[in-house]
Amino acid sequence: MRQCHCTPSRRHFLSALLATGASGLSACAGSARTLKPSARVDTHRHFFTRRQNEIAEKTGEANGLTRSWSVTRTLDDMDSAGIATSILSSATFYTGGLSPAEARAASRDANEGGARLRSDHPGRFGLFASLPLQDTEGALREIEYALDVLHADGIFLHTNYGDKWLGHAQYAPVMDELNRRKAILYTHPRSANCCVNLQPGVSDTVIEYGADTTRTIVDIVFSGTAARCPDLRFIFSHAGGAMPFLSERLLRMPITDPRLAPRVPRGVMTELRRFYYDTAWAAHPMAISSLTRLVDISQILLGSDHPYRTGEDNVAGLARCGLTPVELAAIERENAVRLMPRLNEIRTQRQLDARLKTA
Repeated sequence: MRQCHCTPSRRHFLSALLATGASGLSACAGSARTLKPSARVDTHRHFFTRRQNEIAEKTGEANGLTRSWSVTRTLDDMDSAGIATSILSSATFYTGGLSPAEARAASRDANEGGARLRSDHPGRFGLFASLPLQDTEGALREIEYALDVLHADGIFLHTNYGDKWLGHAQYAPVMDELNRRKAILYTHPRSANCCVNLQPGVSDTVIEYGADTTRTIVDIVFSGTAARCPDLRFIFSHAGGAMPFLSERLLRMPITDPRLAPRVPRGVMTELRRFYYDTAWAAHPMAISSLTRLVDISQILLGSDHPYRTGEDNVAGLARCGLTPVELAAIERENAVRLMPRLNEIRTQRQLDARLKTA
């Protein structure tokens, strides 16, 4: 049985570390409840339909947080952290082990479920739609349905499917279609088949999630996918995993192996710096200082990873990381609005509604 992606131990691990007084992480501790309500945008928030949980039960990936998820809890968490809008994704739900027909049905269920939440709670939610990626025809059909019918904000994919990362040639038709549409592609890590339960007692989320995000970034860049798809806007979770730390090695790859150079004609750093990165599990000085030395503030997005962390955890952490008010405003809202302009229309409409109520 596969170890579940996200267990309560993720939060327990960090809580225990904070309790020991670890100097770096404790610098980001605090409560966001003192913050005034704002128009923050959370680009990394999960939701679970009944069908998702049924599949997770069969694969051994269900846990207490997936089973107990509710829209009420997620809205309460958003309100506590001053988050106006969250872009939902079904990232704990994995279609890779399903038959093509099952994967198509499961992706459609997740996407229509997310669209219903958005419709039922105007202004509070957006949607990154799931795809049955290993079924190319099914994935292309779901892109059309998700973006043209459901009007999703973008597409969600895991970092790997069957030990094939997102730069694999099998996935080129999907990447090319997303590039043609100038779409947003949000990615979330999962453990690759090679690397499940490598260390007893250590959840895959602790090491492998960061490692697999790094693997898929490397695959996208050095397969030539990034250069071939300049209009496809990538978002990587968790501050890019280990990528900032390993960036020197990546920059030297075309030097040590000249055969790679034609795949990165604009240069490795150009590609790394045009990607977007969220702050989930990275709202502490070690991650933020590293990421901001590599990319501009304009490429960083607020991400909570709720229900595995709270919005307050992330907002309070960022507030203690030495960022200026202008930089915080960019990360917490402005960058997301630039990426998804409809979010500004939501804010304007909500302000108008509030004025009308008080008139």
